[in-house]
Amino acid sequence: QVQLVESGGGLVQAGGSLRLSCSASGRTLRNYAMGWFRQAPGKEREFVAAISWSGGNIYYTDFMKGRFTISRDNVKDTVYLQMNSLKPEDTAVYYCATHRGGSYYSKNNYDYWGQGTQVTVSS
Repeated sequence: QVQLVESGGGLVQAGGSLRLSCSASGRTLRNYAMGWFRQAPGKEREFVAAISWSGGNIYYTDFMKGRFTISRDNVKDTVYLQMNSLKPEDTAVYYCATHRGGSYYSKNNYDYWGQGTQVTVSS
């Protein structure tokens, strides 16, 4: 069993930045490819970014490119999502999850999920 914990969310003004972190208890994250998803009220949970276990392969949705950066530190056993130039439409609960295989873009290919961290961007 892997228990994931996200942190780093909060309230920020449009144009601001936040860095989300994802850590785990019960098992190391080093063996997992990881993904970040987000879910806004009344909307489906959507893919944001993913990173292979080594960090050598990274995937983003098109509209995240250039603003968000996913990374990992396997010494600290933590995965990050650096979010810059935030917009009000980025407001959502952000989740990290462990990838079990298949397409990185589908939430159905992720096993363990954290409780999420709220990101609110004011205009």
